[in-house]
Amino acid sequence: MAGKVVLHYFNGRGKMESIRWLLTVAEVEFDEVYLTTREQYEKMLSDGDLMFQQVPLVEIDGMKLIQTKAILHYIAEKYNLHGKDIKDRVMINMYSEGLIDLMEMIMILPFSADKEEKLENIQSKAKGRYLPVFEKALSGSIYLVGGNLSCADVQLMECTLMLEEKFPGILADFRNVKSFQGRMTRIPAIGRFLEPGSNRKPQPDDTYVKTVLEVFNVTKLPLK
Repeated sequence: MAGKVVLHYFNGRGKMESIRWLLTVAEVEFDEVYLTTREQYEKMLSDGDLMFQQVPLVEIDGMKLIQTKAILHYIAEKYNLHGKDIKDRVMINMYSEGLIDLMEMIMILPFSADKEEKLENIQSKAKGRYLPVFEKALSGSIYLVGGNLSCADVQLMECTLMLEEKFPGILADFRNVKSFQGRMTRIPAIGRFLEPGSNRKPQPDDTYVKTVLEVFNVTKLPLK
């Protein structure tokens, strides 16, 4: 029998945070091994654990999985958070990938020099490109696809909270999205995840940025 799920990543949000969210909603317990030194990273490389020399790495069901989308898809399929059929899944994946695009813009902010310019761009795209899509999808619907909770809903919850951290009041013109957010907080697992002391990570700070750069032995990350 496979042991507890183990997450290998930095002690911060980054690309692992969506995986933490999804495991939490699936009510799967997990342990974390924090990547803090260059030596740890080099050992993972030498052990052959990182196919494309990238983290996150997730140990689950006797496997060592990499690539965030692949990991999310596996968890979603395993715990019935990926729709009832192939048509549901493709819609869920479209919503999910759009949310990932938006969240990645926020993720790279701590590593950016021109933060104010990037914040303006994020806010503009969130309000003009992304949030209208979800506002329409949630018109008369509890969840995004098929009337059932999916990984896309979990990511939308994560993303809206990230946006509100940067832009308080950004959901004022998106009443359906705001109502959705309220419903999601009433899911017990999410309610617990939002409480202090949970596995949810805070916004990245200077220590997180310094650790990431030191582990990858770079002075800055290649930013989109």
